[in-house]
Amino acid sequence: MSMKFDVIVVGGGHAGIEAACASATLGASTAMVLPSPDRIGLMPCNPAIGGPGKSQLVFEIHALGGVMARLADDTAIHSRILNASKGPAVQSLRVQNERDGYAAAARNLIESFSGIEIVRGEVAGLMVAGGSIDGVTLTDGRWLAAKSVILCTGTFLAGMVWYGKNSREAGRQGEAPARHLSASLRETGHRLQRFKTGTPPRIRSDSVDFDLLREVPPDDPPESFTGNPGPKIGSSPTWLTHTTTRTHDLIRQNLEESAMYGGGIAGRGPRYCPSIEDKVVRFKDKDRHLLFVEPDGIATSEVYLQGFSSSMPPILQDEMIRTLPGFERAVIHRYAYAVEYDALDPTQLTLKLMSHRLPGLFSAGQINGTSGYEEAAAQGLLAGVNAVRYAAGEAPVTIRRDQGYLGILLDDLVRGGIDEPYRMMTSRNEYRLLHRQDNAQERMMPLGWQWGLIARGRLEIMRESEARIGREIDRLERSYSQGVAAAKILTRPEMSYQQLIESIGPSPEALSPTEARKVEILVKYRSYIERSRKLLEERKKYEGLCLTATDFQEVRGLSNEAREALDRHKPESLGAAGRLRGIRDSDLVALLVHLKNRGVSRETLGK
Repeated sequence: MSMKFDVIVVGGGHAGIEAACASATLGASTAMVLPSPDRIGLMPCNPAIGGPGKSQLVFEIHALGGVMARLADDTAIHSRILNASKGPAVQSLRVQNERDGYAAAARNLIESFSGIEIVRGEVAGLMVAGGSIDGVTLTDGRWLAAKSVILCTGTFLAGMVWYGKNSREAGRQGEAPARHLSASLRETGHRLQRFKTGTPPRIRSDSVDFDLLREVPPDDPPESFTGNPGPKIGSSPTWLTHTTTRTHDLIRQNLEESAMYGGGIAGRGPRYCPSIEDKVVRFKDKDRHLLFVEPDGIATSEVYLQGFSSSMPPILQDEMIRTLPGFERAVIHRYAYAVEYDALDPTQLTLKLMSHRLPGLFSAGQINGTSGYEEAAAQGLLAGVNAVRYAAGEAPVTIRRDQGYLGILLDDLVRGGIDEPYRMMTSRNEYRLLHRQDNAQERMMPLGWQWGLIARGRLEIMRESEARIGREIDRLERSYSQGVAAAKILTRPEMSYQQLIESIGPSPEALSPTEARKVEILVKYRSYIERSRKLLEERKKYEGLCLTATDFQEVRGLSNEAREALDRHKPESLGAAGRLRGIRDSDLVALLVHLKNRGVSRETLGK
């Protein structure tokens, strides 16, 4: 039995949702293949969207025409701006969601598309014809034909779940792994890596003494990704607790029982999201670690203990939890576990997320070595667009590094490669003052319209808003208070836009709170923004300095670490070389001198 589609999406997580929705929006007949449709949009880790580096991706997804922002706002119960006291480059929205509500909203959205057909089944292998993808086979004997296939398999490829030294095959708690696809990928010439991630325990809410915890209220008024906060936003607080010396002693005394430290797990874990065992071992001088206690919903029976990921056996988890303030009588509903899984080496992909080895095969999310819902969704959106374009014989699209966080993500994965699960952070983005969450629409919406995901009406509304902001900035530059230009007054650290208009009068055009905040950012940080623009232009020159014909063994002055990194990754430009781990400024100078000695000018290379 066979069925034919334009695009097949394997998986229904955050990458799969964006890929399928983008594909269907562009008019392609789309299959979403997964064993359990009721698992679409499941949040196996913290039911929250956003945070530093991640909220910027969500704002970009929304501006490009994706759906994550809408799902997050519709099901949000808590909203906060993180780093609010810092500059706009690192200010990041984070919303807590109803876990089950998010999944239900995601499934309803998928089912609302007439162009998406949910196919229940497990993929057994890839079908190849003429050196390109031709579809997939299922374990029950069916096969689905398509010119484009997008793999969004998360942690399911040869997944293995660990509780202490006990393990079983699973993609995540309670779900079977993808048992066959790894072999099919290897047969088609793809290299796989073995990674590890984990999740904390879920605690019964009625067993926690919340009076002993520090409450973290939501922002008032609440912020949102779409500008339209959902009906339940702000309806629940979150809380803080911390580890104690008793917690740390218990962990140190039983490290050999951990799957990670007991030698059971071979895969590399995420450095920037360590388990509680890792924290205790790596940060010996700290006698406590902050933990976030977050609800799975308004009426939920569980709370999520962010920062307490573990691969200890259940009996030890019970003891560990009860050393925390407020958790002395805590009962674990679902124990923490580690999951080990196969991932593709992302250097085998193009910047359009298509395989170099098998045209028509795309991949997005944790299969590409990333961690996090937001990173997965961003990749899924781009893969969905390019899968449709490939199937239709059209030119692919991408986002450059200098355009946004999605470009940073792609460049780091594909050109730099990874040896551990990748997490987006603001510190990875050298253009972060230009790639703020508040200007994502101006940066990305024109691209979303060109790709066919954004309606012209929405684009025009954004441009009208941009024009209002520009006119208000012009007014501030022409208006004076006590002989000083209003725009100059606004640059003072203690001055806000709201305080300013109380003295010079409000804008003749009614500005929304979002527009008013943009005016303040653009005026207050103008000199820094201009400096970043000039730096971006300087770095663009490096992108034009070609290294493709360079024998790095002949370059004098390179460190051994740099030479190894350059030989491994073979960067196409000096700019790409500068972003590799292990490359120092002195190495870049050595490469510049080598290029100059070869008689190659910047002007020539930049053409």
